[in-house]
Amino acid sequence: MDRHLAGRSAAGAVRGFTMVEILIVLAIVALLATVGMGAYGRHREKVLVSQAVIDIGAISTAIKLFETDARALPASLGEVGFGNKLDPWGRPYRYFDLASKKGNGMARKDKKLAPLNSDFDLYSTGKDGQSKGPLVTPVSRDDVVRARDGRFIGLASEFDP
Repeated sequence: MDRHLAGRSAAGAVRGFTMVEILIVLAIVALLATVGMGAYGRHREKVLVSQAVIDIGAISTAIKLFETDARALPASLGEVGFGNKLDPWGRPYRYFDLASKKGNGMARKDKKLAPLNSDFDLYSTGKDGQSKGPLVTPVSRDDVVRARDGRFIGLASEFDP
């Protein structure tokens, strides 16, 4: 017997993959990658929202400390060291002192059109970068807001479903 054929079965040569088998494997890999990318995108968005919640909480605390010391709210985020702070989507946080002339009339509102806060509004315009006063407008649903004078910080869609 030829020494090159010694380890092979009687059926013959080593069998490779057919084109159909390779295409099936590629289709399965593509399907798994698509599902995985969607899950990754949703997870990444949750992480960005969580970071905005943390930032708004820290900025809110700094504003409250400023108010305690100065007996007035700051005119801008720059006065509390957050003037250049960007949200996770790369846009500046929005702040309005609702007692001042500048902030008067700028209050964000819930679905009953009641102001979210009585002291100041602080929020991120979210993923789409757009926002309107009432939270019920579609462009405001992804905003990360401070409401109930700081007792709620989170997505507008979760505050006022």
